[in-house]
Amino acid sequence: MAEDPGSAATERRLSTREAAERLGVKPETVYAYVSRGLLTSHRTTGGRGSTFDPGEVDALARRGRRDQTAFGGDSGEAGAVPAIGTGITLIGEDRYYFRGVDAVELAGRYGCEEVAEWLWTGTMTPGIRFTAPEETLAAARRAADALPRHSGPLDRLRVAAVAAGAADPLRFDLSRPTVLATARSLIPTLVDALAPAGGDPGPRATLARRLWSRLTPTAPDEASLRALETGLVLLIDHDLAASTYAARVAASARAHPYAVVSAGLGALEGPLHGAASALAHRMLAEVLERGSAAAVVADHLRTGRRVPGLGHRLYPGEDPRARALFARLEEMKPAEPAFAAAREVEATAARHASLHANVDLALAVLSVAAGMGPEAGETVFAVARTAGWIAHALEEYAEQPLRMRPTGRYRGPRPPQPLP
Repeated sequence: MAEDPGSAATERRLSTREAAERLGVKPETVYAYVSRGLLTSHRTTGGRGSTFDPGEVDALARRGRRDQTAFGGDSGEAGAVPAIGTGITLIGEDRYYFRGVDAVELAGRYGCEEVAEWLWTGTMTPGIRFTAPEETLAAARRAADALPRHSGPLDRLRVAAVAAGAADPLRFDLSRPTVLATARSLIPTLVDALAPAGGDPGPRATLARRLWSRLTPTAPDEASLRALETGLVLLIDHDLAASTYAARVAASARAHPYAVVSAGLGALEGPLHGAASALAHRMLAEVLERGSAAAVVADHLRTGRRVPGLGHRLYPGEDPRARALFARLEEMKPAEPAFAAAREVEATAARHASLHANVDLALAVLSVAAGMGPEAGETVFAVARTAGWIAHALEEYAEQPLRMRPTGRYRGPRPPQPLP
């Protein structure tokens, strides 16, 4: 039935099924549009369903009819919008899935190496350990050690990725077996190239245990290692975030895996992406020092800054990654003060806006409690997300090359212009 555009403002909100019918897509696709910021959903009062603004749905439908589906993301559905087809991560309203499996449940049962291997190959291999080749690791460490003393962990990771690639004569072999072998060696190379902070647990220790020894001199207990392991799994992928998109663009141009990871690390460096946890770390440290979340939150609001660690554009409620990591942190005795500070920050900010904790705040609780530096959360993020970038690279290598080539919309002076 044709709609009167002028009546959209007064029309009742649409259910998920009704929105899907207007768009000509499946209900699951509607939630994918929400996860990409193309639609805004609101929960129904007292229920678990969602409602949608009919005007916004109609605008998206019109856009879908104008645009041809790009980048090989055609789902065969009418009204589809430009998207990148991927079978790795689906984000729902209050949870997310790796290859259709609840990511939080995966994090509760398996370690990061096991989940990474499963994500790449479809086979779960319990107890698998990734190890760094000695020659590759030596090259990565030499390059990282040559950095200025004030360099941070992300600087070392970026340099280590480049050096590891330069040391690998097979880096241009993009066959699946070779890329998988590269992935299994690159991630531990990045971890082991970080400057040691505590005792070295050895190359056969879990990736989480080795990363812990690079982030803090504090010896971990089992609860602490479980928290870090959980965080690593939860952060492996989160659909097409900026760094993942950058990695896929590089893979589309058939860059080798080391360059793909370098592209992801470059985008991750932005303050609006991976560095957010450092802001949350500093905020929690200040709350603990001053003894009050109210004063710290007030300072942020007074200066026009957002309160770090709160809110996520993809989740109307609490970030499921934060919820799962907080559950692990509750088992970690040294985390009690930082955990209480984080909950106080959340409660204080809730007086002004309905914002919930995101994963950056949970990472900050872990890093503050374990005596790690402010950049620890970003480092955990980068190590974990490397596995996701490799998964996306494997997917992209199977597509037509150079498909990530959008057409620019020229806004400059109309030619011909005089020669300057």
